[in-house]
Amino acid sequence: MLKKALAALATLFAASALLAVEANTATQADLETVEGVGPTLSAAILDERTKGEFKNWNDLLRRVRGVGDRSAAKLSARGMTVNGEAYDPAPRVEPAKTSAPAPARPSAGASAARK
Repeated sequence: MLKKALAALATLFAASALLAVEANTATQADLETVEGVGPTLSAAILDERTKGEFKNWNDLLRRVRGVGDRSAAKLSARGMTVNGEAYDPAPRVEPAKTSAPAPARPSAGASAARK
């Protein structure tokens, strides 16, 4: 029973891998196989891709007009990927840049004592 379940799960993963359409490498015809992508959207994706590959979903959302959070989630669920990744609606947090600590300021009492 467990072997059958694992085989079915493996088949499901294999089928989903075959259905994936990578935004950075797909042709216009490939893009249009994704439900919700028509000629206008596929042309917009290809046009933006000529300026450089999409780094991630956020990059695609920023550059391709008409693709927002909800449509990205739908496109991802229907097989589109960006750099092999499905859309994750959680905001990406960039690591904070660390800077050198600010020099210590003398307290008001210290400056009064010098006068």
